[in-house]
Amino acid sequence: MKLSIIIVNYNVKNFLEQCINSVLIAGARIDSFEIIVVDNKSVDGSVAMVADKFPQVQLIANKDNVGFSAANNQGINVSGGEYVLLLNPDTIVEEDTLDKCIKFMDRNPDGGGLGVKMIDGNGNFLPESKRGLPTPSVAFFKMIGLSSLFPKSGLFNQYHLGNLDKDQVHKVDVLSGAFMFLRKSALDKIGLLDEAFFMYGEDIDLSYRMTKGGYSNYYFPETRIIHYKGESTKKGSLNYVFIFYDAMLIFAQKHFTQQNAKVYSWLLKTAIYLRASLAVLTTVFSAIILPVIDSLALFGGLVLITRIWEQQIVFPDGGSYPEEFLMLVVPTYIFIWLLSIFISGGYDKPMKYSKILQGILLGSLVILVGYALVPDDWRFSRALILIGAVYTSLSMATVRIVLRLLKLKFIIGETDRSRKILIVGSVDEFNRVASLLAQTEINYSIIGYVSPEAAEERENAEFLGIIDQLEEIVHVYKANEVIFCSKDISANQIIDQMAKLDAGIVNHKIAPPESLHIIGSSYVNSSGSLYVIDVNSITKPGNLRSKRIFDLLGSIAAILFSPVLIFVVYNPIKFFKNILAVLAGKLTWVGYINIGFVNKQNLPALRAGVLNPADRFELNEMVNENLENINLLYAKDYSIINDSLIVIRGLRNLGR
Repeated sequence: MKLSIIIVNYNVKNFLEQCINSVLIAGARIDSFEIIVVDNKSVDGSVAMVADKFPQVQLIANKDNVGFSAANNQGINVSGGEYVLLLNPDTIVEEDTLDKCIKFMDRNPDGGGLGVKMIDGNGNFLPESKRGLPTPSVAFFKMIGLSSLFPKSGLFNQYHLGNLDKDQVHKVDVLSGAFMFLRKSALDKIGLLDEAFFMYGEDIDLSYRMTKGGYSNYYFPETRIIHYKGESTKKGSLNYVFIFYDAMLIFAQKHFTQQNAKVYSWLLKTAIYLRASLAVLTTVFSAIILPVIDSLALFGGLVLITRIWEQQIVFPDGGSYPEEFLMLVVPTYIFIWLLSIFISGGYDKPMKYSKILQGILLGSLVILVGYALVPDDWRFSRALILIGAVYTSLSMATVRIVLRLLKLKFIIGETDRSRKILIVGSVDEFNRVASLLAQTEINYSIIGYVSPEAAEERENAEFLGIIDQLEEIVHVYKANEVIFCSKDISANQIIDQMAKLDAGIVNHKIAPPESLHIIGSSYVNSSGSLYVIDVNSITKPGNLRSKRIFDLLGSIAAILFSPVLIFVVYNPIKFFKNILAVLAGKLTWVGYINIGFVNKQNLPALRAGVLNPADRFELNEMVNENLENINLLYAKDYSIINDSLIVIRGLRNLGR
């Protein structure tokens, strides 16, 4: 066996599928290879997907998340290749990657490990493709920002070896764990990955031990991979700060002298507190800044409107509302409107004005209902409520327009702008991808498609040209997104085209063959990284909030009407137990139909439900496949209205 490819997966099913497809294509060029997938207790259906679509892959399904190092060691221990490739699931290799790496390592017997040029999902070079050893001085220059100020300096940016040409072969200190091409005989000599590193740092440790063992680590840019990277690697996240720096402390204590380890430990602990504090402050600031701006704008505007209303309409001869109106009632109105907007998803990103208007309407209804219930002394003016609702709509739109004109997108995020999409692929793949897009909730328009070669499709109205003309077609039609169909276009071609197109203007995505998803973006979990048939509608933040609020309000209503409901439900005692369980968050009023086996659709997880979608239709006997489709529709088209109808139709079963 020439090569063993080991892929450790954790809840990135769609990326894993694309990664395996690219490896199978690349593997066709070498003598013999095996793929070993080690899954760390994923809950997204990864194991079932691999077993179903790739029976030739050796699958190890762990019952617990044992960490990156331990899982890779599991794969290495059962591998039989002369070389071992540790490969992240969020990568795509070129067709010649495996072949070129093997030939290079065969020519360079001193090579213990090899890394390649990595680019992100937008075609940008990833500097971690080549790294230096993070000694105290290297870490210090990186932490104080000198490495960013002088990216090509051999002194200040030793961490990313900024002085080395990214297009030339070099010996380097550290390889990236996303792609580590290793000589098995070298691993037998120096040992496997250190399992003290749960996540991060294991690549630095192994690379360092490789050089101490007398081997060389090579940076080999003559082939490339796409690495989408994981959400946990985002430098601003607390998860990254603590896990990464903890890994660096383990490395320092293991390999540096006692004095250097103390200095390194002090530097790292200082960095941890600074970065953690910055991450917390940034998170809090980004969460509250827009609501605070909205609150100030609303309060100032409503005070002005109230004064004008008093002088011109209510008290033309003099007088005013009591001070409590401005100091208590108006802030209450503002709080209800903003809370309703939050619940409706108006503060979610990307921002949608429809969600804001939905929240304002909901808040206005709540205020009007409250207005009708309070004593007469507190009923000041319905007209002011309605005028305030209109002003709130105009104010929030104006605030967002101004922030956008000032280019303060970090406050409002990206709006849900229309995507002007070009599809690169055959006419069959164009039609398939267009059909997929039609089943998502994104705001888009398809300009047409670009053929991978000179085809007899020039009579087709959607045909715009061939792939060699892509850059010009993007410019002429002002496309802001390109979807490459990997069934028709090689990874080499995709990466070449990504390099030509301006990543600041054009987003890139890849549609794997025979899949229900389209992958893109620089990060695995960032906004826009996946277009899928939206079975995850129910897990959107706004819907999760709405569902929980529905559960709480439903429980309160059940308690209030329990004197009547105990004569309606079949099991009153279980009915009260269900109320308590829903309030405690152990149950939800409406969940999936329990069909007794794992859903093939890999539906999003939900709490167990007292009722289920079948209660709406009073279904008796149906085959599991039909029941599963009902679950799919419930998850895909979730709404509070559906839950309400299910509860109304299933009142008798609330004691189930």
